[in-house]
Amino acid sequence: MKTLVIGTGGREHALAWALARDPGVSEVHAAPGNPGMAAVATLHEVDPLDGAAVAALAASLGVDLVVVGPEAPLVAGVADAVRAAGIAAFGPSAQAAQLEGSKAFAKEVMDAAGVPTARAFVCRTLDEAAAALDELGAPYVVKDDGLAAGKGVVVTESREEALAHAAACERLVVEEYLDGPEVSLFALCGWNEADGATVRPLQPAQDFKRIHDGDEGPNTGGMGAYTPLPWAPAGLVDQLVATVLQPTVDELARRGTPFTGLLYAGLALTSRGLQVVEFNARFGDPETQPLLALLESPLGELLLAAATGRLAEVPPPVFADGAAVAVVMASRGYPVTSSSGDVITGVEAAESLDGVHVFHAGTALHEGELVTAGGRVLAVVGTGPDVATARTTAYAGVDRISFAGAQHRTDIAGAAAVSPGTR
Repeated sequence: MKTLVIGTGGREHALAWALARDPGVSEVHAAPGNPGMAAVATLHEVDPLDGAAVAALAASLGVDLVVVGPEAPLVAGVADAVRAAGIAAFGPSAQAAQLEGSKAFAKEVMDAAGVPTARAFVCRTLDEAAAALDELGAPYVVKDDGLAAGKGVVVTESREEALAHAAACERLVVEEYLDGPEVSLFALCGWNEADGATVRPLQPAQDFKRIHDGDEGPNTGGMGAYTPLPWAPAGLVDQLVATVLQPTVDELARRGTPFTGLLYAGLALTSRGLQVVEFNARFGDPETQPLLALLESPLGELLLAAATGRLAEVPPPVFADGAAVAVVMASRGYPVTSSSGDVITGVEAAESLDGVHVFHAGTALHEGELVTAGGRVLAVVGTGPDVATARTTAYAGVDRISFAGAQHRTDIAGAAAVSPGTR
């Protein structure tokens, strides 16, 4: 099987890396890709938002499967364009991708499907936002309705800060605050006329969104993640599939827009039970990196089966025993700004350590040197027999890497490593 991965980030590097390890995959191509992906894939130039160009590239390479990584191309309909060219695409249609592209649409679908989620108001004016804030009270949760690269959400005790964020949004969703730890659950989804929607969950992970230790500072796209969750209640995944994922994809199929691809549910285990925080319509970053580091099933077989309506025919995903922890290294100024052109050293030294994998996100080559080229630069993944060992391994890798202004959290998976029952 020949595959083409679309995107430039850490999740795309992890996907290309996992596909390259699949004995059933003969070639891995990536476009536009990044310097790290060049070690496992042949890179090509393409505008990832141009569906016609992506389809033409896929046809010229003779690939069997296109994996559309980022959310913006999915919302723009790139997967639709690839399928229209007669090539299998892993990724939802533009209509189904509105689960991530519009938080208001996601709320509408959840309401119709009976999926538990926070009470919310869709607002188009500042006056409507102010009324919603007063109705729901603090802490205030204000979300930009559209795509915002994981940074369109403000959670604050300050009404002024909440209103300031609302004023910067054309349309927004004001939600009640959900207490309790958050869980990330990814599921491969496929559909055909005979079987309807098939959901194959991966094992749960946890993401760390804020920039600083102790969950302080502004939201980011994610500063680290780990899997599995030793504190997760027994039967959690089955419960989430039955109450959240399956009803959601069934509702989309009922509307004539079946979901084919990766559905991510961000969930809070609240005092009132499970509640959905958000949906994403693609592999999330940085949870993808540790999840794929433990995946034992052939990734290409799973993705192709989902893309071609045969997901019910292949075995569910199998993961290795043990744990994986990802620590993100970000550039100076992130998440408000980012720094480019800073020379990165030590990546090879980190990867020489047993159990360490380094996935590139915001990197580039300049005059033969690896340099920063974005906010989140690298995700350093450590694996081991338990969370504590995987965490130690990941941070050993981080210690080998340096660049001017580098920042990372020091507490990723810290509580679970010290006490597996702690979340």
